[in-house]
Amino acid sequence: MGVDFSEPQKQSAVGIVVMFFDTIRHFIKAFWVFLVVYILKPHAVGSLYVFAGLMVLLVLFAIIAYLKFRNFTFFLDERNDEFVITEGILNKSRTTINLNKIQQVNIKQSLLQKIIGVHSLDVDTAGSSKEEVVIKAISHDIALALKSRLLDHGDGRMEAVEQATEVKAIEETKPFVKISFSSLLKMGITSNYIKSFLLLLAFFFSTYENVQHFYNDTSIDTDQIGHYTQRFNLFEMVIIVLVLLFAVIIVVNVFRMVFRYFNYTIQKQQGSLLLSFGLLNTKNTILKPERVQIAVVTQNYFQKKMNILQLRIKQATAGEKEQKNTAIEIPGCNELERDEILKLIFHRVPERGLMLKPNWRKLGFAVFLTIIIPIFGFYLVVRYSGNVDPQLYYFVAAYIGVLAILQYFKFRNSRIFIHDDFIIKQSGAWDISHEIIEPEKIQAVTTSQLFWHKSLNIGSLTLHTAGGNVSFQLGNFETIKAYANVWLYELETSDSNWM
Repeated sequence: MGVDFSEPQKQSAVGIVVMFFDTIRHFIKAFWVFLVVYILKPHAVGSLYVFAGLMVLLVLFAIIAYLKFRNFTFFLDERNDEFVITEGILNKSRTTINLNKIQQVNIKQSLLQKIIGVHSLDVDTAGSSKEEVVIKAISHDIALALKSRLLDHGDGRMEAVEQATEVKAIEETKPFVKISFSSLLKMGITSNYIKSFLLLLAFFFSTYENVQHFYNDTSIDTDQIGHYTQRFNLFEMVIIVLVLLFAVIIVVNVFRMVFRYFNYTIQKQQGSLLLSFGLLNTKNTILKPERVQIAVVTQNYFQKKMNILQLRIKQATAGEKEQKNTAIEIPGCNELERDEILKLIFHRVPERGLMLKPNWRKLGFAVFLTIIIPIFGFYLVVRYSGNVDPQLYYFVAAYIGVLAILQYFKFRNSRIFIHDDFIIKQSGAWDISHEIIEPEKIQAVTTSQLFWHKSLNIGSLTLHTAGGNVSFQLGNFETIKAYANVWLYELETSDSNWM
C-alpha cells in the first residue's frame, strides 16, 4: 500500500538519535577551539566542573533532539501543488514550497544513518542559496516515493508506491557510467592544487592564531624552528617547503576525491540521470536535462594523457556565491562517457561554430596587473629598505617567467565558439575549461565597450543564466552586438519552460 503524503507525516522514531548527534556536531563545530585548548591543557579547568557541564549539555541536546523530532512534520498539499513542512523547537515555523519551483531532490545517508537504517532527503529550489528542507530520518522506500512525487508531481495518475518501485528497479540496473577507483586517484593527483593550497593555508592560519591566543604567545617555542631553518639557505628552504606542501596537497586531494566520490555511478532514468556516490556519506540525486543551465568540461595536459576529465553541471542558483556549492561534479570520466552524458543533456554532442578571439590588449592588461605592478612594488621595497637577500632576485625572475607563461597560455586559450544551438566559451591556462550553454537558456545579455576601445571595434560580452554568468572580453564588437541581438530576439520569442 502506498504512502499517503496528503496527511502530515513524521520522521522515523530513530530520527531522534540522528538529531541528537547532529546537535552535538553543530556544538563542536561552533566551539571546537575551546575543546582543543582543554585537551591540550586538561588541568586548566577542574574535572568535576567539566563532567557536570558535559552532563548538562547532553541532557539539553537530548531535549532539543526530542522537540525537533516531535514538531517536525511534512505533507503534500495536492490542491495547491505545495510541499508543506512544519518544524521548530519552542516556536514552530511553517515552510511552503511550490512544487514547480523544486529544482533538485537528493537522498543522502551518513555513516550514522547507515547504522540505524534511515536516510535524509534534501530539497533544493531555484533561487535558494541552500537546501529549503532537510528531512533527516526517513526510510529508503519513503524517501524514494517522496522524491518521485516531488519531482514528478505533474503526473497525478501514478501512485507513490509504483513510483518508488520503478525508481528502485532502475537503481538496481547496470549503470551506463561508473567512475573507477583508479580514475579517482588520477583526478586527485592531477587537479585542485590551488583550491587545496588555499584551504590548507586558511586552516593553518586559523589554527595558529587560535593557539597563539589561548597560549598568550608564550607557550610556542619558535627558537627551535629558527635554529633548524638556519641550517639551510633561502633557496634550499623554499624548495623543501614547496616539496612538502605539494606532497600534502596531493594527499589531501586524493583523500577528498576518494572520500567524496567513491563508487560514483550514473544511470539513465526516463531521460534523466540518476547519480550516486560517496564513501561514508552516500548521496543520490536526479539530474534533469531541461534544468541544466551550463555544462563545464575541464581537462589539463596530464588528464588528457590519462583520458580523464571533469564535468560540472550548473543548475539554477540564488547567486554566484552559491554556484560552487550547488553544481554537480562528475570527476574522472573519459571522453566517450563525456559524450554520452552530453548527448543526454543536450540531445547531441555540442558543436563548435564561429570562433571569436580576444584582442592582444587583453594579454597586455593581464601582464600589467600581474607582473608589472607587483615588480614595481618590489622595486620600491628594495629601494627604501636597502636590505634584501640577493637570492630573492632568483625568485623574482622565476615569478616573472611563470606568470608570463601562464598569462600567455591563458590568452591563447581564450576563445568563444558560437553555433546556432550552442555557445562554448573556452578559457584557462593549465586547466582548460569549456562552458557550454544553449541560447534558449540565456536570461539576459550584456555588451559593454570602453570609449577608447570604440575606434578599435573591440568590446565585452556577458551572458546571464540562472546557473551563473559567462563572460568574454575584448572581442570583435560588431560581431558581438550582432549575435547579442539574435539571442535577445530568441529570448523574447521563445516559449520554452526549462524551469
